[in-house]
Amino acid sequence: MSALLAFGPVPQAPGFRFERHAALPSTNSAAMEAARAGQGDRLWVLADQQTAGRGRRGRSWSSPVGNLFASVLLIDPGPRARIGELPLVAAVALADAVDRAVGAFGLARLKWPNDLLVGEAKLSGILLEAEPLADGRLAVVCGFGVNCVTHPDPEHYAATDLAALGYRVEAEGMFACLAASLAHWLDTWSRSGFAPVRSAWLQRALRLGEEITVRLPAEELVGRFKDIDPRGQLVLALAGGQTRTISAGDVFFGPRPER
Repeated sequence: MSALLAFGPVPQAPGFRFERHAALPSTNSAAMEAARAGQGDRLWVLADQQTAGRGRRGRSWSSPVGNLFASVLLIDPGPRARIGELPLVAAVALADAVDRAVGAFGLARLKWPNDLLVGEAKLSGILLEAEPLADGRLAVVCGFGVNCVTHPDPEHYAATDLAALGYRVEAEGMFACLAASLAHWLDTWSRSGFAPVRSAWLQRALRLGEEITVRLPAEELVGRFKDIDPRGQLVLALAGGQTRTISAGDVFFGPRPER
């Protein structure tokens, strides 16, 4: 593990702590290691750079200096049956944080379950991982990557960053907004359930009511993005009047992507 640059309480989020490193292979991996070592709940792990950053399904995540790479460790954040709602809690929190950082409401829209897009270019990604600990508690790590000053040029989708959009936001300022926003939305979720999160998510939903493609491990589905259900699952209206409820899959817009 690289040099620890700073640590302490998070001023914008009472009850949370942080540690910031010059570089880490992965902030998610470091946060989960902290959980296994018994370091406790509500710990943010930040790195100025990741050398082995990853996204969903093991995909690599470009992690150059200047962008935000931060993961938060939560221990038993809610009932096990509701853990599947957390990706959408995180997405709403990050969207609100981006608004606060740039001073403009509604800049980013949400692609199910938790990608933030501006137009149809990806601005940030979220990766949630969970692991039962030896004492029976559940460790949940929620990792955030935000393109503040630069973005990759991936082959199969468009990407962007805040600087390219005309906003000057440093990673430190983005983190302050994110820490405050996530603390707020976790509290809302804990006290009031998923309903307010669902409502906020749907307000930012991209392509709601339009045709999308959903890639599952064994098939691809094309249908109308009808809703998200009370558990955060995608509801897809298929031809012939059928509906499918999807708990995990990759959503695409426009022409079907090559496998």
